[in-house]
Order: sequence, then C-alpha cells, then structure tokens
Amino acid sequence: MKFKLDENLGMFTASLCRDAGHDVATVPEEQLCQTKDEKIIEICRKEQRCLLTLDLDFANPLRFTPSAYPGIAVLRLPNRPSRAHLQEAVRTLLVGLEREPVHGKLWIVQ
Repeated sequence: MKFKLDENLGMFTASLCRDAGHDVATVPEEQLCQTKDEKIIEICRKEQRCLLTLDLDFANPLRFTPSAYPGIAVLRLPNRPSRAHLQEAVRTLLVGLEREPVHGKLWIVQ
C-alpha cells in the first residue's frame, strides 16, 4: 500500500508503516507542511496514495468524498495520547488492510 502521512504524524508512524512493507511518503519530507487540505488530498489522488492523518477535517465525507480518493484513514487517539496509543492505532489500520482494501473508502481507526 502507498501512504501519504500528513504533517501531524511523525517519523515513528512512518517507520511502523515502512517496517510493515508499505511505501510511505510524508508531507514534511516533501516540504508540503501548511499546505491546504484540498491540495494535499489532490496530491494523494495523483500519486495514488492513501492519506493517513489525525486531521478530523478529512473525516467529513461531504467535504472529501471517499470514493474519489485512493483512501483516507483518520486515526482517532485519546485526548492525551501516548506512543503506545499511536502504535496500536497504526497496527489496527495495518491489520485491517490485510482483510480489505481502503481504496475509495474513509476509515476512522481508534
């Protein structure tokens, strides 16, 4: 799977995804920080990458129609998340991907 990690997810998340064999590009590595959401999701569409983010704006299917994109995965973490919470959410996502594709879908992962 090809992912684009939003700027709100760091290298720890990128490492988890890469270690699981996924192709990962990040918004910071590509110098796209503070780029508007609409542009980020369009880049994901062009590159055929699933967007992985903590940004709840992407969880609005009226704003970003899931079927128009290669996938949107929004991680929901507790108010005071730990590294273990993030790791568990990413692992839940990765296990889900083994069962079914995210293409054209919005996944909210807790």
